[in-house]
Amino acid sequence: MMDSTESMKPTYGTKAAIIERLKEIVQDTEGTSKSELDTLKQVFYRLHMAEQEKAHKEYIAQGGDPASYVPAIDEEEVAFKAEMNLIKERRNALLLEQDKMKADNLEKKLAIVERIKYLAEHAEEASQAYDEVKQLQADWKSIGAVPAEKATEIWKNYQLHIEQYYDVLKINSEIREYDFKKNLEVKIALCEEAEKLTEETDVIEAFRKLQNLHVEFRDCGPVAKDLREEIWKRFKDASSIINKRHQQHFEEIKNKEQANLEAKTALCEQLESVDLAELNSAQKWNDMTQKVIELQEEWKKIGFAPQKLNGKIFERFRAACDKFFTAKSEFFKNLKESTSQNLKLKLALCEKAEELKESTDWKKTTEILTQLQKEWKAIGPVAKKESEIVWKRFIEACDYFFEKKEQTVSNVHKEERDNLKKKKEIVEKLKALVEEQAEDLQASLRAFMKEWNETGHVPFKDKDKLYEEYKTVVDSIYKKINSRNSSNRLNKFKNAIKERVQEGNGLMKERERLIRSFENMKAEIQTYENNIGFLTSTSKKGNGLVAEITRKVEKLKDDLELLKKKIAAIDEGLKEQGK
Repeated sequence: MMDSTESMKPTYGTKAAIIERLKEIVQDTEGTSKSELDTLKQVFYRLHMAEQEKAHKEYIAQGGDPASYVPAIDEEEVAFKAEMNLIKERRNALLLEQDKMKADNLEKKLAIVERIKYLAEHAEEASQAYDEVKQLQADWKSIGAVPAEKATEIWKNYQLHIEQYYDVLKINSEIREYDFKKNLEVKIALCEEAEKLTEETDVIEAFRKLQNLHVEFRDCGPVAKDLREEIWKRFKDASSIINKRHQQHFEEIKNKEQANLEAKTALCEQLESVDLAELNSAQKWNDMTQKVIELQEEWKKIGFAPQKLNGKIFERFRAACDKFFTAKSEFFKNLKESTSQNLKLKLALCEKAEELKESTDWKKTTEILTQLQKEWKAIGPVAKKESEIVWKRFIEACDYFFEKKEQTVSNVHKEERDNLKKKKEIVEKLKALVEEQAEDLQASLRAFMKEWNETGHVPFKDKDKLYEEYKTVVDSIYKKINSRNSSNRLNKFKNAIKERVQEGNGLMKERERLIRSFENMKAEIQTYENNIGFLTSTSKKGNGLVAEITRKVEKLKDDLELLKKKIAAIDEGLKEQGK
């Protein structure tokens, strides 16, 4: 069965509609249930928070400062609170009035019970008081509700003394039987109405109507003594079915609300577990923002939690969202300040480069422009929309100078072309050296490297490609040398370990030393690799420092592998000693 609170949601799709409904309730406070007021409040603030969140996002999207954001006053919220306060005041006044009325009704009914009790205990007056008793019964029915905690007790006393009165009443049997018969007909009709209510689809309405039937059943006069238990059992059986359905209905609501609370708690925990310290880039913040928005959408799909906890769990979720978006705003605020400062620095470098581009002092200007390029790399990023523009301006000024220099110093080009030919020949000789098995491989390599270094510059457009080719073949030769050296060193080490095993020397200290070296070397490799990552992102292709570090890393990895094998050799030796 649909939750009665949920079935109301489509009716109040706007805050204005909710306020109009509150104005109607002000005029009929007595006829309105608390559950409807709670639902109206929950739906209103869901719409209110959605508007506030949308306004905040639009403010940020338009370039507003998150730290300075102040939500606009919601006039509809002011009107909503005014109507709710008025309803609250009227409900409180109504409750006080109802409590006083119920207390007065209780006094009246107690007086009726006492009078009927007196007549039931004085048989000689019973017959003469028949008309009075009928009037007392009519008065009883006309009196309204009494305090709930007294209702059952006073009704039982009333019913007891009415039955006692009729039991001792000495009147004409036809009148007595007629009265019993009429009361029986009324009670049978009430039983039939109660039985129909067991099929009522609206459980809440059925339960409410049943309460009215109970009042009528209690206020109706007695039936024949032999039928009293039977007619009461019939009415009670139908009541039990309705009461059970009513209880099950609210148990289902309670279970559903508890499940909703658990689902919302899980979303809170998921959002609270976000490590804001790890969000150190705009992309990470944007990716996580999308996930947070998905969590918010998921939250909206979940129904209400238990009334006592619904507000608290919402405040918890909103606090987690606010914490995230406040931190995000602060991050982008700082990022904007940083990129703005970086843009100023890069624009200053552009101006310096443009001032120098017409210079004919080739050596000095080249040094200055090279230094400016290094400074450029050291400056952090700028806003994406400015990055390409400012870079193009800077590089055009640099390129203009270097192209002019190249055109002017054309004789250098011939020398560079000659150097290109020589270096290509050196590369070919090195490639041939890779296939040789000569013992003096390292000496040959050094000779070729010396020749390479002594050969001057090559044309700029060929520099990177040729250097990569040279570096690749040199690396392969070094790898071959390292492999050969590592193999020799490992064999010597293994022989030394065998001798120490035979001599009974302890190997644990040596193993511990190697383990420490192993860990230190791993850390060193990690440091170099981090440096390579940084240099690769900030340096141009073919950077000599990156190549040198890369060779060191490869050498260290080979040494690390050798250490692994040495440790394995010691472990074998330890096993041998233990036999």
